[in-house]
Amino acid sequence: MNRVGFFITSILLALALLSSMLFVVDQRQFGVVYALGQIKEVITEPGLNIKMPPPFQNVRYIDKRLLTLDSTDTEPMLTAEKQRVVIDWYVRWRISDPSEYIRNVGLDESAGAMQLNRVVRNAFQEEINRRTVRELLSSKRDALMNDVKREVLETVRGAKPWGVDVVDVRITRVDYAETITESVYRRMEAERKRVANELRSTGAAEGEKIRAEADRQREITIANAYRDAQKVKGEGDAEAARTYAEAFGKDPQFAQFYRSLEAYKASFVKKSDVLVLDPSQTDFFKAYRSGGSSGK
Repeated sequence: MNRVGFFITSILLALALLSSMLFVVDQRQFGVVYALGQIKEVITEPGLNIKMPPPFQNVRYIDKRLLTLDSTDTEPMLTAEKQRVVIDWYVRWRISDPSEYIRNVGLDESAGAMQLNRVVRNAFQEEINRRTVRELLSSKRDALMNDVKREVLETVRGAKPWGVDVVDVRITRVDYAETITESVYRRMEAERKRVANELRSTGAAEGEKIRAEADRQREITIANAYRDAQKVKGEGDAEAARTYAEAFGKDPQFAQFYRSLEAYKASFVKKSDVLVLDPSQTDFFKAYRSGGSSGK
């Protein structure tokens, strides 16, 4: 029984030892084998590998993918005309030489990101000090980003190479510092209000002009219509007078009778009006009793 236990224990120890000696490198990583704190081997190809068991050898993994570093610092920078601006940027970078990276930078990606952030910010500060805000917002922004990338590459490839490669440097936002943003907005608001007031004044003047022209046209139209109406009325009155003259000329007694009738009609304005006449002394009633003929 002791032999069986010893055999099982030996197998378990052998398996544990073998598992500590085997390791897998993912295709997205570098495998760095250390021997007593020194880099023994860097494995760049994915697959199953073997090493000596701890503490003789250990393995660490470093990301070999393209990494993105975003700016986190909101400290304003001064432009050539001493304007305080805040920029947002990002850097695309990767670890190209794990050995140099570990010797000169650190053991993981965060160490490189921290130092790269400082270098990129200093490069941006130096380049922005040479340019105006207008240049930062124009097509010259591409030249700025290329210059920053060049300066960063010169630093990471210097006397002590970092073992990293900077692929791209981009600016995502350029804005005034918060201390002057509000004053800029107030000036913009005042300018917009001034333009709006000018437009309202111009619109009011144009409105008055249009209304005046419309009133003038209305008066002209009414005057022309009144003139035409009076002309037509005059022509009608003339035609009526001519017709009456012809009719009355044929029968003067009827004309006299008709005028009397019209005079009486005009005398009664209200229904309550009363006219007292002597029938024997009125030509109208005399003509009425004689059937429209003269009383002679």
